[in-house]
Amino acid sequence: MDLELNGKTALVTGASSGIGAATAQLLAEEGADVIVSYHRNEIGAIHTADAVRSVGQRAWLCQMNITESEHVVRAIAALPDEARHLDVLVLCAGEATSTPFDELTPGEWKHIVDVNLNGTFNVLHAAKQLLNNDAAVVIVSSVAAHTGVPHHAHYAAAKAGLINLTKSAARALAPKIRVNCVAPGMTLTDMGRQTAASLPPDYAKQKLLVARFAEPREIAQSIVFLASTASRFVTGATLDINGGRDLR
Repeated sequence: MDLELNGKTALVTGASSGIGAATAQLLAEEGADVIVSYHRNEIGAIHTADAVRSVGQRAWLCQMNITESEHVVRAIAALPDEARHLDVLVLCAGEATSTPFDELTPGEWKHIVDVNLNGTFNVLHAAKQLLNNDAAVVIVSSVAAHTGVPHHAHYAAAKAGLINLTKSAARALAPKIRVNCVAPGMTLTDMGRQTAASLPPDYAKQKLLVARFAEPREIAQSIVFLASTASRFVTGATLDINGGRDLR
């Protein structure tokens, strides 16, 4: 299947590692040029950009603190002219901490919500002016948005907000721009491995129908599908990629 991404330009947040890096690389393999957005992990971002260039596509680095709306606006404005027309926007940047509900502080709550929910809005709001007609936006939520998590209440609440942001943005930007969401289950990123280490050894076999955790590229494949013309009749939707967790 031709996903018709050849010659397109994509911006991916959180592209220095994990699902964001895998998505940037896969978009490049499908023929897209990629703006690699990151906050602190410059080495990881450079590695991702090198991977994009290794398959013959152009890559640009875009450093920004997504929790600061003015910083996001400046970073978007500083993009080179050839990268200022977006066909794909993948909003993948996120952060989680593990804290029992009774121990959550207002400061920690605010930080996690700022990164995962407010930061996603900040980038979408600043970048929407660069989106071409028929562009696709993909927002990365989490299975936690559906279930809640005792030690990640702030993260789960923020990710739940992203699902509704997806629906609201899909309505607001239709019919020219599609906005969809993915809600991954446990994925073996750096952050995911830390969480997995705190779970019982048989968690995947007990909780997931596929009896294993996801690899970042598996989540990236679904993101790239929603970013492509293969899903041109899909908008406002959330795709659950959780290995059958909801059916256990």
